[in-house]
Amino acid sequence: MTTRRQFLTLLGATGISAAVTPSVFAAPPVESFTFLFLTDAHIQPELNAAIGTDMAFKKARTIKADFAINGGDHVFDSLAVPTQRALALYDLYGKTEQDLGLKVYHTLGNHDVLGIYPASGTSPTDPLYGKKHYEDRFGKAYYSFDHKGHHFIVLDSIGITDDRAYEGRIDATQLQWLAADLAALPTGTPIIVSVHIPLVTAFDSYVPTPSTVSPHHGLSVINSAEVIHLFEGHNVLGVLQGHTHINERVDWKGVPYITSGAVSGNWWQGTRMGTPEGFTVVSVANNKLTTHYETYGFKAVNPKNT
Repeated sequence: MTTRRQFLTLLGATGISAAVTPSVFAAPPVESFTFLFLTDAHIQPELNAAIGTDMAFKKARTIKADFAINGGDHVFDSLAVPTQRALALYDLYGKTEQDLGLKVYHTLGNHDVLGIYPASGTSPTDPLYGKKHYEDRFGKAYYSFDHKGHHFIVLDSIGITDDRAYEGRIDATQLQWLAADLAALPTGTPIIVSVHIPLVTAFDSYVPTPSTVSPHHGLSVINSAEVIHLFEGHNVLGVLQGHTHINERVDWKGVPYITSGAVSGNWWQGTRMGTPEGFTVVSVANNKLTTHYETYGFKAVNPKNT
């Protein structure tokens, strides 16, 4: 029995290239398992955020899980602060993550991008500018991996704009990669996706219309329709999302888009629209993804008292 990975390895070794349909590859056996989706820790020395993140990770460690996915916004903040502050925040996160005691797959969040706001004082010529520092720490901003017969896709939803801001976007190069990654899968392979800025959300329906309109589309992925189109015909069990700090599920075209509440709650200042500080436990069995939300007992401090 030849697996997709073995076949591609053979092609690479021989230098042969060919168009091969997914049905050629034998799908690996599918097993049940549990993993964790922890997102929006926004770690910082202030507001007891480092203590809270550590509490969340230690609670997560008590749950039997194969691995964890971090849904992005590891730190607060890398966008608008001097490089040394950003590096210190990443160091703090890295030290705290050790208490999770699990393999962690990372998803890029908007607050993880270094120095793109002019207020940071960081030059675009800085070797760590933008996504470079994140990739140095955690690896590629978008990638895929396999686990127990399931295919995981981690997307980069952060588009850096010409005026040094960000928007939710999956760029053209990544879309081409995604199409090829999906096309190479054996038919029926169960797929799970992680993305920071939601592809699908009803968040706008829950909040008043803002008095000022942002020049950039930052709440959701502006070209999500292109991504959703690529999912059609594939066995996508679910898309896990962060960014809005609320628990939400929207089913669209047979796919559940599940947004998780944040480790930081309302940015370490209490609950966020009724969603307390916590993380999502994901169980995968029988070609289905189910989730439940775990809190961990953090008590926010009053920012005026810090």
